[in-house]
Amino acid sequence: MRDYKTVSLSDQVFERLEDDILSGKYERGEIITELQLCAELGVSRTPVREALRRLFQEHLVEDTPKGTMVLGITPKDYRDMTEIRLRIEEMAVRGFVENADTDNLKALIEAVDFQEFYLSRENVDQLKALDGRFHEVIYDGCGSIVLRDTLSPLHKKTQQYRRNALRTPDRAAHSVREHKAILEAIRAGNADLAAERMEQHILNAMDRALSKEDA
Repeated sequence: MRDYKTVSLSDQVFERLEDDILSGKYERGEIITELQLCAELGVSRTPVREALRRLFQEHLVEDTPKGTMVLGITPKDYRDMTEIRLRIEEMAVRGFVENADTDNLKALIEAVDFQEFYLSRENVDQLKALDGRFHEVIYDGCGSIVLRDTLSPLHKKTQQYRRNALRTPDRAAHSVREHKAILEAIRAGNADLAAERMEQHILNAMDRALSKEDA
């Protein structure tokens, strides 16, 4: 459990449980109890109860006669989130091209460089983290707080599917190449091409994430 003095215990518990659900540690349909979570996290029932209330509001769990059941993010949820991203993430990448400064561009280049490094070592966990970093840099640098605050939670909620999309070296290599192509368009100042490549990247990632066969 992270010990942040500026973050309440209930917030820490919520973030931990949210991440465990979104990452797939707790599977869809699994029953979780307050006592179980208290024992796992080493905390009292009050912050766990508050965290579960917030998870219910986020539609990540639901109450059933058997107890609190994990819902997570369904394939339909993921497709719906992808549809939203398709409509507005191209706006974010266009904004990034228009507002790109030295620091933001450097951060994006570093994200791709590190992706290539960890791809050579077939480290899927680091690749997933850097996939998130690549997109977050674009959200942060797009010049719109509204776009950033809309896209960041969506991207976080799809982390299990993003891991599926990167679960083999071949799939991961496709994703890294697509990020590199987006970066090249951004560095060239070509917003139209960057948006086009971003749209195709998101569609390809969805196909890889939902495919049952290793490509």
